[in-house]
Amino acid sequence: MRRIFRSLVSIEEAKQKLEESLKIERKVEEVSLRSSYGRIIAEDVYAPIDIPPFDRAAMDGYAVRAEDTFGAEEDKPIRLKVVGRIEAGDKPEVEVNKGEAVEISTGAAMPKGSNAVVMVEYTSAENGDVLVFRPVAPGENVIAAGSDIMAGELLVRKDTRLTAREIGTLAAVGITSVKVYSKPVVAVISTGNELIDGGELEYGKIYDINSAMLCAAIEENGGKAVYLGIARDNEEEIRKMIEDGLKTADIVLTSGGTSTGIGDMIYRILDNLGEVLVHGVAVKPGKPTVIAIANNKPVFGLPGYPTSAFMIFEIFVAPLIRRMAGVSKEDSRLKAKLSSRVFSALGRREFLPVNIVKGEGYTAYPVTGNYSAAISKLGEADGFIEIPESRAFVEEGEEVEVKLFSTLKPADLIIIGSHCVGIDVLLELMRKGKPFTSKVINVGSSGGLAAIRRGEADIAGVHLLDAETGEYNAPYIKRYGLRGVVLVKGYMRDQGFIVARGNPKDIKGFDDLLRDDVTFINRNQGSGTRILLDMHLKKIAEQRGVKLEDVTAKIDGYTIEAKSHTAVAVAVLMGKADVGLGIRSVAERYGLDFIPVRGEEYDFVIRKERFEKDVVKRFLDTLRSEEFKKELEKRLPGIRAYEKTGEIIEFT
Repeated sequence: MRRIFRSLVSIEEAKQKLEESLKIERKVEEVSLRSSYGRIIAEDVYAPIDIPPFDRAAMDGYAVRAEDTFGAEEDKPIRLKVVGRIEAGDKPEVEVNKGEAVEISTGAAMPKGSNAVVMVEYTSAENGDVLVFRPVAPGENVIAAGSDIMAGELLVRKDTRLTAREIGTLAAVGITSVKVYSKPVVAVISTGNELIDGGELEYGKIYDINSAMLCAAIEENGGKAVYLGIARDNEEEIRKMIEDGLKTADIVLTSGGTSTGIGDMIYRILDNLGEVLVHGVAVKPGKPTVIAIANNKPVFGLPGYPTSAFMIFEIFVAPLIRRMAGVSKEDSRLKAKLSSRVFSALGRREFLPVNIVKGEGYTAYPVTGNYSAAISKLGEADGFIEIPESRAFVEEGEEVEVKLFSTLKPADLIIIGSHCVGIDVLLELMRKGKPFTSKVINVGSSGGLAAIRRGEADIAGVHLLDAETGEYNAPYIKRYGLRGVVLVKGYMRDQGFIVARGNPKDIKGFDDLLRDDVTFINRNQGSGTRILLDMHLKKIAEQRGVKLEDVTAKIDGYTIEAKSHTAVAVAVLMGKADVGLGIRSVAERYGLDFIPVRGEEYDFVIRKERFEKDVVKRFLDTLRSEEFKKELEKRLPGIRAYEKTGEIIEFT
């Protein structure tokens, strides 16, 4: 039976329900000092002894009575009788009387009667005596007992995170164990018939992403993760795993099985085991979230999509773990301007992952597509913005607050534009030399040119075909009014028809797309591939004396758009389409046939002032290198360097 969500609650309502139903207890345990790094200490710690516990010599030299050295000069030294020697760690058995001295090592305990140390550099040994050429004041070159730490002094305050500094201080006073807050144990369960945990990937199966991601996030927030495994879509199996988690853990997390689809059972199971507080939160991503209390312990049913699961974890679970572990975490936030308009769903608060790029200020590039399902999108993001329930969209250029996932580290090289696997090969070769960091943001060729204009990108990858001239990229630089930039010729990519092995529909050209027995998969508007297609279809329309719309209306699938060359190939591979337009490399990757149409010029636009950056110079050197040419030929069929690769065209 399909269950419709209960009335959605806001994030604040969900947190309040959890707070009212849960009594937070911080457990305390005692651990050895050597294993306490990173733990949160659960009590104030006071010094049981003085440090140092005795007066000790700060220098190698002679322990003396300071008054015996008064008047000593280089040409008129004072002679003292040496009555003993003390090394570090020795218990002094000798006493210094008037006119006497004791040879002493750095760190050694001062003998009775002495109150200063003459540095060995200002002395000279002679027949069992020592000549002192410089006077010392009382206390000179002596570290007094308790001068570092005094007995009873507060050393470490409760709720402090123990680092090497605090641990060193505690070790100094002889403390060997400390009381710390116990790490809350969090049981992690994944659910779904489609999941496997490693091994060969069968068709229709996917690897379990969420368990590894959530276990890492639990540890990162101060908890101890216990992975219980994958439960199939079987009510008894899921129930048994949750019950096992409730016996051994302080918090239980499940992922998957929370929406309204057939076979989703988490809500029903938790309703039987305890009390469901929340079923559905007005948030995007993560609406189908379940929060329950069972055995006086919180249980969270997270969505199955990785980004959705992570965001709900960050909103509800991470603060709870930190609170139970005594861990505090300061949110890192910054202000940025949005790179493009973003539409949101009214009535749901949206947490949108973004990339951050620094130009004149910070710019936030939204992660596009179905980011709730795509783990790679989350991995690439620097943080997220929060869009209120009352906003239907956020305007391009509007200032937003970005909550960072971690400390923002500016990349050495920023490439924004249309993505190509050739760039990945190029960057890989660059890393063989001096280490550097890079950030590649894929927003399409037009987005890359806009980023160059704003000064956010060092390099933009572009492949825009001008339908009027048949020329790539240069006309668009002029059209965008970009100045102070150069166009660096990149490499060629073979564009053509991607068809099933053996070309069963005998596709030969663009006219075949209009046949009744042919289904087509198109590319998204604004892509270079789509421009190439429409350019050829326009020629067909002119030849037939009809409008372009009449021609496109005859193509079965013209309105079905894929956002990447890979998506086109997969559609053909799965039989969803007979043909699509794309690049040779993806056709060969999926074992499909390829019918060439023309070579596409993939180039790079660079601001002139960035040419002096070392990493940009290395990029260009690698682009022009023989090694890059050979790697393209070996690894990426249909992508090749040519005679113009590396050629520079200036735009003033």
